[in-house]
Amino acid sequence: MIYKFLFISDEEAEFMREISIDSEATFLDLHHAILDAVKYDKDAMTSFFICNDDWEKEQEITLVEMDTTSDVDNYVMGETTLDELITEEHQKVLYVFDYISDRAFFMELKEIIPGQDLKEAVCTAALGTAPEQYKLEDIESLSNTVKKDAEIFDENFYGDEGFDLDELDNESFSDMNFDDEFGSLS
Repeated sequence: MIYKFLFISDEEAEFMREISIDSEATFLDLHHAILDAVKYDKDAMTSFFICNDDWEKEQEITLVEMDTTSDVDNYVMGETTLDELITEEHQKVLYVFDYISDRAFFMELKEIIPGQDLKEAVCTAALGTAPEQYKLEDIESLSNTVKKDAEIFDENFYGDEGFDLDELDNESFSDMNFDDEFGSLS
């Protein structure tokens, strides 16, 4: 089967892309097709979210494994096929491409074409210019935050600047009987 996705942005009114992809392709394949269609760098952390009809996030599909201890199913793009989680026309998906600003493309499965296959995803329609991948003001704000945080970690961060390691009395440790305190280690 072929899935035909339409995606738009709430930032650019004239922007739209349509991608056709095989239903057995992975979310990672769709991720690469989206980045190619909008000419974004491929080094950013991204996620897909399966949404309900009101665009509320339900199931996340991450680029890399994020939580291995959760009782909830974790889905990774490279290991999850589209047809595992997307099964109906008009199903809604968010593709978060900028985690810093929580910016995303709004996607909808416009059509399912049965009886056909595609070897590679294809951008079948493009309208308008994609929004910038990163907002400059967010990058500047993050940079300023990092600089402020770095000021906290100066040479006095770990304690008194006059601390002298030689002042540590090693003899006081040898006088302690750890077996009484913690039990024998042997």
